[in-house]
Amino acid sequence: MGTKSDKSDASPAQAASPQSGAAKINGAGSTFVYPCMTKWASEYNKKTGLQVNYQSIGSSGGINQVRQNTTDFGATDTPMNAEQMKETNNEILHIPVVMGAVAVTYNVAGVDKPLKLSGQTIADIYLGKIKKWNDAAIAKTNDGVKLPETDIVTVQRADGSGTTGVFSDFLSKVSPEWKEKVGTGLSLKWPTQGVASKGNEGVAGSVQRTANSIGYVEVVYAQQNKMAVAEIQNAAGEFVTPSVDSVSKAAADLKEIPDDLRLSITNAAAPGAYPIAGITWALARRKIANPESAKAVKDFLAFALGDEAQGMVATLNYSKLGGDLLKKARDKAALIE
Repeated sequence: MGTKSDKSDASPAQAASPQSGAAKINGAGSTFVYPCMTKWASEYNKKTGLQVNYQSIGSSGGINQVRQNTTDFGATDTPMNAEQMKETNNEILHIPVVMGAVAVTYNVAGVDKPLKLSGQTIADIYLGKIKKWNDAAIAKTNDGVKLPETDIVTVQRADGSGTTGVFSDFLSKVSPEWKEKVGTGLSLKWPTQGVASKGNEGVAGSVQRTANSIGYVEVVYAQQNKMAVAEIQNAAGEFVTPSVDSVSKAAADLKEIPDDLRLSITNAAAPGAYPIAGITWALARRKIANPESAKAVKDFLAFALGDEAQGMVATLNYSKLGGDLLKKARDKAALIE
């Protein structure tokens, strides 16, 4: 589908990193996209010999490293804000590469089928208003489920996180109180003390170890660890499981795509859409000082946006880009020089 991507997929890229001078490039950021980025890096290395080293340090870290020019590319699940863009003279490109779901997971003994939760209920849990698992708001959407009269333990990210950005963006859309008191961001002032954990891996581990806990992770981490995952009520009133298909339906609801490609797909109105869905962006400087590094980053991102690499993501429970969003992402990556 895209001649630029096809050409890049077929052409070996031997590039020197500005940091090391070796035939590799360095990336850092989102833990959300780490399983996917690892797969792409492995496949690209087999094709080209280029080594792609990606550090799973969180979206805030990825943004900071690109802004400080200490990595070749970054990755984030929440776009840079207007102030950050202004500070870098808008020279950092946001290039969508894949989509995924933030799963709400929990560890409640005796609950043997997926809980159904509304966004308002989740917001109220993290606001500290709903304190017990057998609260009327939870019971209302889980008829027939025996809920224990135990305190809810919230688990949240300790580091700056795009997963938190997607999660809080959704809650801000469905809960006016959350929007006013907490808001949206990679790092939040959490109303509940809870258990603070680093990375998606850390949150998943904390939920597994902590009885009566609730947390949020990229769905791949929940599935790999065989964790309980809630069905979340969407804008159409349906309770939806996070999946490749339900995330794709959220993106299909897009009406307009801004030129800078910074957009949100949470709380989509389409039937069947999973409401806590997000995009991961690669971040790259439009002008990279080292020509070999520029070519290497450009070629790797062209590969990631090519039909072959996009075709790999469903096996990892991510959703591929499509339509205008994919075309615009390819066009944006082609601007790197």
